[in-house]
Amino acid sequence: MDLSKKKCVPCEGFSEPLSMDDENKYLAQIKGWQINRDDIHKINKEYNLLHFKDSMSFVNQIADLAENEGHHPNILIIFNKVNIEIFTHAISGLSENDFILAYKIDEIFESEYKI
Repeated sequence: MDLSKKKCVPCEGFSEPLSMDDENKYLAQIKGWQINRDDIHKINKEYNLLHFKDSMSFVNQIADLAENEGHHPNILIIFNKVNIEIFTHAISGLSENDFILAYKIDEIFESEYKI
């Protein structure tokens, strides 16, 4: 379950969403993320940056990552805050891909934007 070495794999909706136990195991590997278990299970996190320009740069790096992984988060920018929400649309829930993407987003933030 080590997320650091994994890559997102295409999900065409043939698999089931993760169980709550598996969600919790993956959640333990990504700091500061929360699970929203209303209707569709999703993970989310808010990042605080110094300036709006930093927020935009961070989001552009996330966009490049998402394209490379073939897995796309919902992103909301509010000046120096970036809110990320991730879930697997094809299965209306959480998959391993969501946690892989979250882990890689954290790596970008930690290496370039951590305040």
